[in-house]
Amino acid sequence: MTQPATPPTVERLDARHRYAIQVDGSTAGFTAYRDRDDRRVFFHTEIDDAYAGQGLASVLVREALDDVRRAGLRIVPVCPYVAKFLKKHEEYADITDAVTPEVLEWLDGQLKR
Repeated sequence: MTQPATPPTVERLDARHRYAIQVDGSTAGFTAYRDRDDRRVFFHTEIDDAYAGQGLASVLVREALDDVRRAGLRIVPVCPYVAKFLKKHEEYADITDAVTPEVLEWLDGQLKR
């Protein structure tokens, strides 16, 4: 496994409701969200198989959550990876809200599923 030539970068793509992580100019993965009032509901995180095992999901989610904090929003971790990350990183507990049936129903409506 080769390390990227430059450090990975994370950018928020509001039009696509996601944060993407770039490695050497290529998109290596993303975490998707929808905003509900003052809460950013994360529902899916994905890293391309070609970039697996490099710790990119952790970098991606940390950068996304830091951005949520800077924006004065709260986190709702529907995505299993984000939920697992938050269990290990209690520094985000003060801005994390529980996933509720109401949020899941709202999210299903947003995603039309």
